[in-house]
Amino acid sequence: MKETLDLSRHPCFNAAVKGSYGRVHLPVAARCNIRCNYCNRKYDCVDESRPGVTSALLSPTLACRYLERVLEREPRIAVAGIAGPGDPFAEPGKTLQVMRSLRERFPRLLLCLSTNGLGIGDHLDGIVKIGISHVTITVNAVDPGVGMKIYSWVRDGKVIYRGLKGAQLLLERQLNAIEGLKRRGVTVKVNTIVVPSINDGHVEAVARRMGELGVDVLNCMPMHPNKDTPFEHIAEPGREMIEEIRATAGKYLPQMRHCARCRADAVGLLGEDRGEGARESLTECAGLPAGSVERPYVAVATMEGLLVNQHLGEAHRFQIWSRAGDGYRCVEERAAPEPGGGIQRWTRLAEMLGDCRAVLVAGIGDNPAVVLREAGVQPIELNGFIEPALDAVFSGHGLKEFKARRRGGCSNGFGCLGSGEGC
Repeated sequence: MKETLDLSRHPCFNAAVKGSYGRVHLPVAARCNIRCNYCNRKYDCVDESRPGVTSALLSPTLACRYLERVLEREPRIAVAGIAGPGDPFAEPGKTLQVMRSLRERFPRLLLCLSTNGLGIGDHLDGIVKIGISHVTITVNAVDPGVGMKIYSWVRDGKVIYRGLKGAQLLLERQLNAIEGLKRRGVTVKVNTIVVPSINDGHVEAVARRMGELGVDVLNCMPMHPNKDTPFEHIAEPGREMIEEIRATAGKYLPQMRHCARCRADAVGLLGEDRGEGARESLTECAGLPAGSVERPYVAVATMEGLLVNQHLGEAHRFQIWSRAGDGYRCVEERAAPEPGGGIQRWTRLAEMLGDCRAVLVAGIGDNPAVVLREAGVQPIELNGFIEPALDAVFSGHGLKEFKARRRGGCSNGFGCLGSGEGC
């Protein structure tokens, strides 16, 4: 007999329980299918507290293992969700795989997803079948003329739309998704990012339309200015502006007033994240790829065989290391694929490292990191000696001590809008 869950335990949808029940965000959604002019995703960030950042990325097979550790530390967790750092439906197969695993392993947890709405429409029945009870969709405009100012591009499959066409497609998908979710009995929250001089005067229209669709709650969120984005010079809206907007929007549907603008790896009660301990567990789990018995090796990008000191894209050869008694030994060197060829270069590299559980590098771009991770090869950025790093990789403990901090953002340069290719 299927267990009936108490949907009121979701702290983001019910302010009355935010001090009693917590949530965990599982950072498994690496890619995104739109480019918002206020967003700057970061995959190895420990300093910022905002959507789009995480201290590590998890593969689908490790999500349950990480959640087990979280629940040991914080038994008040009532909700598990995916909220980034990209969009869950940029790679729907991965997202639904995680959700199915969570439902089977943790039947008493509420499950939720947060998405831009572009790719969710084909999966509404699957969402209901799994038992995902809460979905958040970010709707920043119900007029494509406003939306085109907020989005640089929208990618549908392999086709990239810009300007008015992109905004029209996104809005159409969002409205259809909300209508379909409500028809299926799913609780829906809409997030609207308030951007001064862009959509602050348009939020009432958003609220009116969302109310007509039967949305359960609206969360009007002040935009957080992020470096290296087109909107970085737009000031964050003040509390007075947000409260005025909420008062107006509140005429059409209930307002969320306790949003903590959570990270993609948030853990704990709203406003009381478990912080350092949880992120250390996340980093350790991210360094434990599944199938480790079948993957006995670790690849290393090194110039001299002593230090991890090469960027993935600069390495012409990789040393392949394995356990040897109480220590480690380099068993061979493998030539890297020739530069060029776009994403195919990284696919070939993933195949070449198919018996490796991880690759140690001094730096790596987002695209190759995603390709390798999806192939089961965990890319680990660090600076230091090879053998102590191997200790951390094989044991799954202490990786944080070696982890490198990225300097700067996208390698394409300051203010890059992206190509739409998923980086």
